[in-house]
Amino acid sequence: MLPVLFKDEHYIAVHKPSGLLVHRSWLSQDRVFLLQQLRNQIGQRVYPVHRLDRATSGVIIFGLSSESAQALNQVFTDQRASKSYHAIVRGWLPEPEVFVDHPIQDRETDTPYQEAQTRFRELARTELPFAVDRYPQARYSLVEAQPLTGRRHQIRKHLKHISHPIIGDIRYGKGTHNRFFRQQFGIQRLLLSAQRLRFQHPLTGEAINIGAAEDAEWSRVIQETGLGYLSRLPSV
Repeated sequence: MLPVLFKDEHYIAVHKPSGLLVHRSWLSQDRVFLLQQLRNQIGQRVYPVHRLDRATSGVIIFGLSSESAQALNQVFTDQRASKSYHAIVRGWLPEPEVFVDHPIQDRETDTPYQEAQTRFRELARTELPFAVDRYPQARYSLVEAQPLTGRRHQIRKHLKHISHPIIGDIRYGKGTHNRFFRQQFGIQRLLLSAQRLRFQHPLTGEAINIGAAEDAEWSRVIQETGLGYLSRLPSV
C-alpha cells in the first residue's frame, strides 16, 4: 500500500518509493507503475500533476479529475508551489546556505539551456574514518534543496556543479562514494527525497502543506552515518 499523505475531493498525495516509475515510458520495460498502483488502491483514476524521477522518493500529488490536475499543474508552471527535498551529498557545503544560479540543458529531449536556480541549506554534516577518496577521512552532508525552477534533474545537476554530488547518483555522482555506501551501508539507491510540498489550493484557496517522513532506509543511513537529523514527522 502506498502511504497517503493528503486527500480531498480534488487531489491525493502519496509517498513514492525509490525505484518506481510514475507512469509508463517507452524508454522502460517496467510493468508496474505508481499511477497504476494508486488507481488500483483507491479504485478510481488519477491524473499526473508533476513528476519525480524513478530514483527519487517522497511526496507526489495527483488530481482526481483532469480538470483539477490541470488547475494544479498551472500552479506548478507559474512557480507558485514550494518544494523542498533532502539529499545526502559528498563533502561539506562551503557555507550553511548556498544559492546556485546555473543554466541547465536537457540533452535527452534536445532542450536548449534554460535558467535554473536552487537554494541549498546544510542540515547536518559528518566525517567518517574511511579513506574513500584521496583524503584519510570521508565527509558527507545532509542538505535541504529548494528548487526555484523546475528543470529535469535540476537538483542533481546543480549539486554536481558545486562538486557535492548526491550519494547513489549513478549519472551525476561519483563512483567511489557510491560504492562506499553500497559496501558500508547497503545503500543501492539515490539518496534524494521530496520532503515537503506547499501551495495554495487552486480550487478552494486553502493553504496546503504536505510533508513526508524519511522512509526506514533513509532513517537507518542517517543514524549509521552519524548525520543525526531527526524528523518530527512519523516514520513511513
